[in-house]
Amino acid sequence: MTTQMQRAREGIITPQMMAVAAAEHLPVETIRAGLADGTIVIPANISHLHLNPCGIGKGLRTKVNANIGTSSDCVDIALELSKLAAAQDAGADAVMDLSTGGDLPAIRRAILAKCTAALGTVPIYEAGVVARVTRGSIIELTAEDLFDVIERHAREGVDFLTVHCGVTRSTIARLKEQGRVTDIVSRGGALLAGWMAYHDQENPLYEQYDRLLGICAEYDVTLSLGDGLRPGCLADATDRAQVEELLTLGELVDRARRAGVQVMVEGPGHVPLNRIRTNMELQKSICNDAPFYVLGPLVTDVAAGYDHITAAIGGALAAVHGADFLCYVTPAEHLSLPDVEDVKNGVIASRIAGHAADIAKGVKGAADWDRKMAEARKRLDWEAQAELSIDPELSRRRHGALRSAGSACAMCGEFCAMEMAEKYLGIKTARC
Repeated sequence: MTTQMQRAREGIITPQMMAVAAAEHLPVETIRAGLADGTIVIPANISHLHLNPCGIGKGLRTKVNANIGTSSDCVDIALELSKLAAAQDAGADAVMDLSTGGDLPAIRRAILAKCTAALGTVPIYEAGVVARVTRGSIIELTAEDLFDVIERHAREGVDFLTVHCGVTRSTIARLKEQGRVTDIVSRGGALLAGWMAYHDQENPLYEQYDRLLGICAEYDVTLSLGDGLRPGCLADATDRAQVEELLTLGELVDRARRAGVQVMVEGPGHVPLNRIRTNMELQKSICNDAPFYVLGPLVTDVAAGYDHITAAIGGALAAVHGADFLCYVTPAEHLSLPDVEDVKNGVIASRIAGHAADIAKGVKGAADWDRKMAEARKRLDWEAQAELSIDPELSRRRHGALRSAGSACAMCGEFCAMEMAEKYLGIKTARC
């Protein structure tokens, strides 16, 4: 079995490439060329048969991921499936199962069975749980435990895997030497750092990277090179540990491409507005234009309960300057496990950010959507406005909650600017 990247290099057009080209309104050759050089990925495991494939990368619409999953304090598969439905209904392009509590394989299989979006996981979570059950402690996991779980996820149909290969002994030493306010905020990164210190060994994901590439090539799994040392607060942004990890990830991108494995790179994190452009350009340069997947970025640390807004602000600017894939942040970030409404709000906020950036970048069709909305508003065509809204249900509900006696909205009523322009200036408002 060859990967999408390998077939693209051979000049072969696959059904996945054709589906992405149609969705993006681009020539299929553009998609093939991007796959061949690694600037575009299509996470599409050969075993995920009911997948609606999406492309991530250069020249494409900014994509949005939604994280769901259980915790040790809350294990409810039905709830996670409701979150999955809410995320997909709200327009998420990808979903990650970050479950850490309960029967993890059963949860993943249940999600996979219902997930038509690209599905990602973080295998070290399950490997840690397995080690705790079989050996009494998370820190007692072995490299074989970890690779067994990675292969199982790939075999079952997971489309992309977050692996923290850049957390090395060298980057940890630099982190300790410089110091941080929030140290390590990545669960996978912290687990690996603790394992390395406890066992006095190198990160097996880095040391046995070729083995990881072999698994990904077999099932055409896209590697998502995780940023285990991402900054967890503004004070830690763009420090030496973050940059050293990024340098390592750049080298690993090159190795993945040589092996014909699709690869993208994950990024920060908490970053002040004035450093977002620098971070995006740094990643694109070091990682040779690999698709960039960012968490937020969050542009302030003080908005607990509103971090979907914080992330949307940072995400829009990040996407303008090169980010290709936004991981949503929900209002529950830093506080609790998100509920179904949090999931919807997180997806919508990130979609707004991505779309705003797509307009600025000139992504095909982005500005046309807004032009159609403007024309519907000119006509006072409320149903068309609802259909064109990023959240049609909310648009209809809010407009219908307090109706004006006329055709205008309840805010303006008889003082509707467009109706007055038509009446007094002779500017016709053509209605449906």
